[in-house]
Amino acid sequence: MSWFKKLTDWIGFETVRAKDEKGKFIADDKSTPDVDESKKRVYKKKGPSKARTAAKSAPKKVAKKTTAKKKSTYKPKTNGE
Repeated sequence: MSWFKKLTDWIGFETVRAKDEKGKFIADDKSTPDVDESKKRVYKKKGPSKARTAAKSAPKKVAKKTTAKKKSTYKPKTNGE
């Protein structure tokens, strides 16, 4: 493996099968032995880091709603005083 291929792999390029406009795979042209038309290098975006996706997918803590307690209206009876 050449140093340039290692470098482009590290940057994010990948070798994939080439396709035509209809989506069919392109065959290698035998008249050009030094060029492989059936494969091409494309840039693949790196996904988000594992820590970031784990933080997003973690369940969020929801504060429980507390209901207001009703004030009691009980008043003790007095002996008429």
